[in-house]
Amino acid sequence: MRMIRGLWRWRRNPLRRRTDVAEAYAALVAAVLIVLATPAVGWAAGSLAHGALVRTGQEQRAERHVVAATVVEVLPQPPMDSDPETATARDAHRRVHARWTGPDGSRHDGTIAAHPGADPGETFGIWTDDRGRLRTPPLDSATATTHAALAGIGAGVATAGLIDGARRLVVWRLVRRRYAQWDIAWQRAGQDWGRADADS
Repeated sequence: MRMIRGLWRWRRNPLRRRTDVAEAYAALVAAVLIVLATPAVGWAAGSLAHGALVRTGQEQRAERHVVAATVVEVLPQPPMDSDPETATARDAHRRVHARWTGPDGSRHDGTIAAHPGADPGETFGIWTDDRGRLRTPPLDSATATTHAALAGIGAGVATAGLIDGARRLVVWRLVRRRYAQWDIAWQRAGQDWGRADADS
């Protein structure tokens, strides 16, 4: 609204310059583009990211399997860490030595993370590939949606920033042009400055 009022104010103002009108129109065009383009780009980027992440999750679920691991030995916890985040992550898991059989029948053992209450002889599920090698859980739909939303928001913000940057560049060039015109006008006025017959 401010830009529209500015355009209306300059519409018939005798003091207006072409650079003033151009600056007001640049601001109006930038505002319209931000309102229309930012949501469109954000939605498109979010949709593309969501589709790619969903396909990735489907591929991971097809390649990864849950198998039962048996706790052989509970390993001692690592030394206390002064970092609260690291300490919280350490307390949320328990390091154990476990054995498991892969989907192809191969036998494996190693150190893995279990829930805090895991005891020797207990079984729990872990994710592996077709050969029984440890893998992270597949990407779930909630995580895919969250990442896609963040990608869409980032793309929208970047689009708005680019549009505003282009507007600022246009305004900067208009201001330089305005200053150049002022310099020319002052040079012309300086030739007659102080002469008594300057207006005669």
